[in-house]
Amino acid sequence: MNQDNQVRVWDPFIRIFHWLLVVAFFTAYLTEGEPEWLHAWAGYLIVVLLVLRIVWGFIGSEHARFSNFVFSPGTVLAYLRDNMRGRAEYYRGHNPAGGAMILGIIVSLLVTAGAGMVVLAGEEGEGPLAGWLIATPQMQTETAPVAGDDETEEHEESALVETAEEVHEVLANLTLALVILHVIGVIVESLRERQNLVRSMFTGYKRGT
Repeated sequence: MNQDNQVRVWDPFIRIFHWLLVVAFFTAYLTEGEPEWLHAWAGYLIVVLLVLRIVWGFIGSEHARFSNFVFSPGTVLAYLRDNMRGRAEYYRGHNPAGGAMILGIIVSLLVTAGAGMVVLAGEEGEGPLAGWLIATPQMQTETAPVAGDDETEEHEESALVETAEEVHEVLANLTLALVILHVIGVIVESLRERQNLVRSMFTGYKRGT
């Protein structure tokens, strides 16, 4: 590809965010709580990265802003249809399908991390939500028995932790599925556009037209 035909698309923050998020997600997913500290800190890193990314989506460079790649569902479906027909429009930044995937991954990761914090607080009494939850039965063995309203509240909290654990596991797997679809999409678009989109996330440059 002619170097003169390249333009800078991804700013340094987006590129660093992208690869740090990849490392943090797979670290959290593959450890599955063993060791627990590594799993938890990978989750915290994911949350920090996502919060920064959301802020950057409003104040960042042109192609990093949500206004540049968030499209209506109709536009996303139309893009997918045109792509299958081989006549999809070229987008310098995220195309409509890619933008929808980015939003899906962000939401899925945030909910996954939030559910994980509920589980950590309820089962271990640790993390930022520890002060908001009553100890689950596993922790109650070290404390005096409770009765009445306190016992009811304990059961409610225990049910909340169990639900959060299920949500955490399901959405972690859903996020992995979205990541796999994202990678497939990148490969397909790289072939269609005849440029290396993975490399562009390292260098920041893509073809101008």
